[in-house]
Amino acid sequence: MKSSLREFVLTSNMTKKEILKMIKPKIVTTDDLFNALPKERQERINAEVERTVAKWGGARSNSGRKTKDPSKVLKFTKRLTEKENDFTNYARAHNLNYDDLMQG
Repeated sequence: MKSSLREFVLTSNMTKKEILKMIKPKIVTTDDLFNALPKERQERINAEVERTVAKWGGARSNSGRKTKDPSKVLKFTKRLTEKENDFTNYARAHNLNYDDLMQG
């Protein structure tokens, strides 16, 4: 085989890179093997994979944090005296600019 390869190299107009690329064995991937199967077999494999993967993960009973009810909204509390609360409400109602008040 080596002698016939040597004769081919000497007689061909191809470069060394082109010859090596042609001789180099092709790596067969899983996708190549899968695509070689008939379409019906591919569809059955994909369906089985979908059924199997659907069993994995997801919310399991009593795992992780408890789910929150979106209809319940957090209640914010203001720990202020009545005077401070009145001032805050007044400032909001009259659009007071705190920066101007602090500089003046």
